[in-house]
Amino acid sequence: MRTVDLLGIGFGPSNIALAIALEEHRTGINSHFIERSASSRWQPNMLLAGSDIQNNPLRDLVTPRNPRSRYSFTNYLNEVGRLMEYLNLGLLYPLRAEYSQYIEWVAEHFRSDVTYGCNVWGVDIKEDEVTGARAWEVMTDTGGFKATTLVLGTGRAANIPDQFQNHLGERVFHLTEYRDRIEALAKRGLKSIAVLGASQSAVEILIDLMARFPQLEIHSVHRSFSMRQKDTSPFSDHVYFPDFIDYYFPLPEHSKADLRRQLRQANYSSADIDVIHQLYVRIYEEKIRGRDRFHRHNNTVVSSVASRSDSVVLEIEECHQNLCNAIAVDAVVLATGFKDIGSAENCDLCPKLLEGVLPHLETDGLGGLIVGRNYQVKEAGGLPLYLNGLCEISHGMGDAGSFSLLSIRADQIVRSIVSPEDAASPTGQGNGSLGVGLAFENGLGAHVDRHVPN
Repeated sequence: MRTVDLLGIGFGPSNIALAIALEEHRTGINSHFIERSASSRWQPNMLLAGSDIQNNPLRDLVTPRNPRSRYSFTNYLNEVGRLMEYLNLGLLYPLRAEYSQYIEWVAEHFRSDVTYGCNVWGVDIKEDEVTGARAWEVMTDTGGFKATTLVLGTGRAANIPDQFQNHLGERVFHLTEYRDRIEALAKRGLKSIAVLGASQSAVEILIDLMARFPQLEIHSVHRSFSMRQKDTSPFSDHVYFPDFIDYYFPLPEHSKADLRRQLRQANYSSADIDVIHQLYVRIYEEKIRGRDRFHRHNNTVVSSVASRSDSVVLEIEECHQNLCNAIAVDAVVLATGFKDIGSAENCDLCPKLLEGVLPHLETDGLGGLIVGRNYQVKEAGGLPLYLNGLCEISHGMGDAGSFSLLSIRADQIVRSIVSPEDAASPTGQGNGSLGVGLAFENGLGAHVDRHVPN
């Protein structure tokens, strides 16, 4: 049983940003991270040709908190010898494949602090029989860990519609499995496929399918009338500012729900205009050539699913005309997004890894976790527990699937761990100041010598 001060579960972007903040703040905290994958490769199944991250490259793992950090995307480009070429590209957003390499590059600096290929199968709270000291105990398939502070940075769970739950497998899968599954199906011969959803990921998958399989019959099924453009107004994008969290967090639940409805199109069930145009032009170009293999089922819901040995049958219904139909396809891609944590509709009350200790955690009247402004969930005995990148319902749209506030959130978690009384104060970033944190106050330059735990 290995004992550390802080244990992070997951080593994707959120906890990588936390590892950077722990180092640059010079906390001296003995920390370790466990990651179920073999590496920190980011969204490996959605690294599609030409896809970008829809995010300003300076909103990386560290720059909003510490613009002088050696872990910035700009310094990565310099270190790998591509800075001038990148600047010459003229791209608004970085390519997803390159940003994934950037994340892996940063993660590699912390390799000695991470156990990869490590699956967690239990989280518990244990009390020492002699001293009475309490600690988190995390059991994995490679051994156990004890820690006084636990940070959950696993990312959100896939949102699987109920009618598909019993059909998941090689023919029915979430977008997070897309590339692996589609390459396996291609070897066996793929003639038809359905993509459920009208999000950015759905549109990117449809473009990829049309390019990858020139003969493939493609069914796009979504409940909206159209594939809508994202709300890219710079005014709407203030939801990704630190001071929006200060505004949003203390609001009553009905006000939060109203804001989520207003702002939903800034990130969900919509796509950037460039990929929408790309898909539309591709469909039109094929019509010019006399081909009509793209079938759009808009205003449509899937009422039932049946799996056969060689196909999946979807019973679909047009919402307004009440027209029912059935389509049989070789595979179904669920571009249906992810589930948030909270007691709002279609949310998980708590991360599955914490279900065993839920009776010890502070919850609301509906059983959902209560998360503090500093991302801490109160445990009955006072053990520190933080949710890193799982708090969109409580903290606003910038918290979950976006890079925008990763570094700021990491800063606030570290401050809370080191000085709980200071972390409770406002961020002070709404007036334009940068949350560069303790590292700058201590005069940190571009390089530090890291503490590596035994």
